[in-house]
Amino acid sequence: MNLDGLPYLIEPMQLRDVAEVMEIEGLSFPSPWSARAYRYELQQNNLSHYLVARPQRPLEKKEPGFWAGLQRAIGVAVPPEASILGYGGFWLMAGEAHISTIAVRPEWRRRGIGELLLVAMLELAVELGGDLATLEVRVSNVAAQSLYQKYGFAKVGLRPHYYSDRGEDALVMTTKHLTSAAFQSGFQRLKAELRQKLMERFTPQPQKVPGSPSPSTIP
Repeated sequence: MNLDGLPYLIEPMQLRDVAEVMEIEGLSFPSPWSARAYRYELQQNNLSHYLVARPQRPLEKKEPGFWAGLQRAIGVAVPPEASILGYGGFWLMAGEAHISTIAVRPEWRRRGIGELLLVAMLELAVELGGDLATLEVRVSNVAAQSLYQKYGFAKVGLRPHYYSDRGEDALVMTTKHLTSAAFQSGFQRLKAELRQKLMERFTPQPQKVPGSPSPSTIP
């Protein structure tokens, strides 16, 4: 997806990001991965691909009010430029992209970041030769299931007591062929809709001056 003009930036996860990733991990999961696990994924697992979402860095020519505008548009305080708002990753094995994790800072959820990360991972999977995408999701996580279904994931199985922390079952979900016309037609439409939504959210809305006529009444 073209990220120009959007409030967020998607980049490959680096070792220097692990500390911030662990902070979000601990806030997001009952049984978080360890920092050692993430370092292994980044340094030794050739099958893994991890991405992070950050606030979009202002270009040199951007107006000084860029960060203030982002804060007004998103509705929460903007962390320092290097801060990570969310992350996601997958393993690519024999043409199958298995999404291993996706998480967003609690105060930044429901602002399109998780969806943007999912889109970026699916795009990268196709770029790397992936043909299918799969994942496991808690049976209780209805919100995540809804997002995955929106992007063509269908429920194909159940893993009983998959999550050791609570003994909760996991739904297995998978897509159609990622490069098929059936998948891509819907995927491209959803990408365009997401970009439009993020653009509209980031564009500051004109504030009405008290006593001034509404735009519909101006000749």
